[in-house]
Amino acid sequence: MSSNSDRQLDVVILAAGLGTRMKSAKAKVLHELGGLPLIGHVCRTARLLNPAKIHVVVGHQSDEVAAAVTSAIGAEGVTFPKQERQLGTGDAVMAVRSSLDASNSTALILSGDVPLIEVDTLRTLIEEHLRTGSAGTILSVRLDNPTGYGRIIRDSEGRFLRIVEHKDATSEQREISEINSGIYCFDTSKLFSALEHIEPKNQQGEYYLTDVAEILRNRGETISVYLHGDSREVSGINTRAELAEFENVMRSRTIQRLMLESGVTFIDPSHSYVDVDVSVGKDSLIHPDVHLEGKTTVGENCEIRSGSRVTNSKIGDKVTLKDHCVIVDSEVEANCSIGPFAHLRMNSRIEQGAAVGNFVEIKKSTLGRGSKSMHLTYLGDATIGEQTNIGAGTITCNYDGKNKHPTVIEDHVKIGSDTMLVAPVKVGGGSVTAAGSVVTKDVPPDSLVAGVPAVVKKHLAERKEDAKG
Repeated sequence: MSSNSDRQLDVVILAAGLGTRMKSAKAKVLHELGGLPLIGHVCRTARLLNPAKIHVVVGHQSDEVAAAVTSAIGAEGVTFPKQERQLGTGDAVMAVRSSLDASNSTALILSGDVPLIEVDTLRTLIEEHLRTGSAGTILSVRLDNPTGYGRIIRDSEGRFLRIVEHKDATSEQREISEINSGIYCFDTSKLFSALEHIEPKNQQGEYYLTDVAEILRNRGETISVYLHGDSREVSGINTRAELAEFENVMRSRTIQRLMLESGVTFIDPSHSYVDVDVSVGKDSLIHPDVHLEGKTTVGENCEIRSGSRVTNSKIGDKVTLKDHCVIVDSEVEANCSIGPFAHLRMNSRIEQGAAVGNFVEIKKSTLGRGSKSMHLTYLGDATIGEQTNIGAGTITCNYDGKNKHPTVIEDHVKIGSDTMLVAPVKVGGGSVTAAGSVVTKDVPPDSLVAGVPAVVKKHLAERKEDAKG
């Protein structure tokens, strides 16, 4: 028989329930904390243990839960056994039986709604379980108000007897402050052997996983209890109020990490909002009421001023985002200035040294190196070259009522104020459009166009030759 140290680790994460106390049509584990679904946090922590497999038990909205897990940790080494009926935690674990080899396995059982659990805590639990040679080990904590939780019942010498759920507990048992966290380690073969004998003898008519420990103890097996000191860390989220409370905790952790490990300055951390997957470079300055969301990366020596929101975007070094900018799914290269009140979206790219000013919206477009669009402009489906200036009130008219069309503006172009560029259209390098022009046809390089519709008024290259003469 293999020694404990040779046993493989299988992680079982219970994520089948809807979570009725959330008052939501969305499964509880899909609610986000720090920009990541609850189940994503638990799976990432589990992955750090290097288990043989992670088994996520799904039920309600199983496809969506599986997609959230895959997005968080990938699909390798993950199974998704399904709990067909919601008959309790014991029934949920039984759904995993066909997905793993129980002959040489330790099973770590977690809940999908416990996002703050630390990998070091789980390692200590596993080590305690293996050290004692127990058939099962329960992680417990003490609560000042244990209402609603299963109580750990011990004998006069402090040894484990059983777990009694709150609804099934006597008034005397409800005075016990030590509760079951819902996190366990089991010898996997003994776990499934005991599961075959649990019965729904409770007010809920469910198969309780907690009954396994008592069954094993009655067989003469050792059941250990690891009393953990941080009840918050192992707490689940059941309501919107708890979700908001945990959001504050998660956000504070993320900002502390960025300040201490990455050298970022937050003027007011309590009024900054940063998701867990965001990275920010050293010597960047974040003003209050900034939202950095999703997989956003911010470079070094940046300044992001109040009211700005950046989502799933890349910000280069030495970028200034002025007040109230919105940047979504886009990239801003180094040494750029954006805003105030600018909106970049749908894979827009602002190249090095470019500037975007007040009330400019850029959608699915590129603004070239050193180019500027400073006032009251819409640039959609456009490719704009280097050292080009877009005048105030310019619009790329990219939609014909059925389809979107591209606009191309080449290098060293000057687009006059209130120019309408009716796509598809191209403005050649070195050209100028007069204020109020409506450009409906391609503009040759080095040309001045004006009018409605715009026509060529002057070939600028010829004018330069005249000046030399």
